[in-house]
Amino acid sequence: MKKSYTFPAIFSYAPDGISIKFPDLPGCLSCADDTDEAVSMAADALGMRLYSDECDDSPIPEPSDILTLKGNLEPNQIAVPIRVYMPLIRDIYGRQKSANKMCTLPEWLLNAGKEAGINFSQTLQDALMEKLGTKQVISRRRR
Repeated sequence: MKKSYTFPAIFSYAPDGISIKFPDLPGCLSCADDTDEAVSMAADALGMRLYSDECDDSPIPEPSDILTLKGNLEPNQIAVPIRVYMPLIRDIYGRQKSANKMCTLPEWLLNAGKEAGINFSQTLQDALMEKLGTKQVISRRRR
């Protein structure tokens, strides 16, 4: 796996904002209100797409030459090279993955927890983080 990738993004400017697409990565799209935000949003979209492709063992294409793309742009478009550092992306998204761990409880405790409406997975996560002394923030799904 590569440490970094650089792909050209096409920024299309319109009165209501900027649309972002990656010609080499169909479906990899984003939008923004200004150029600074567009660069940031493009990097997020690119990182998520490449991480997803790596996880799925999907082939990652060679990026187009940005000079070649510049010759085919509309007056309201620019080609912008977007670079992502994959070890950071892998670390960020890898932390959000969940793993299933079987746990054995006395039946009375299981029943009492169910009656109380306890989320067993979240309770175990909270207890483990407290026991390990970690302050890592874990995104939680709201039900």
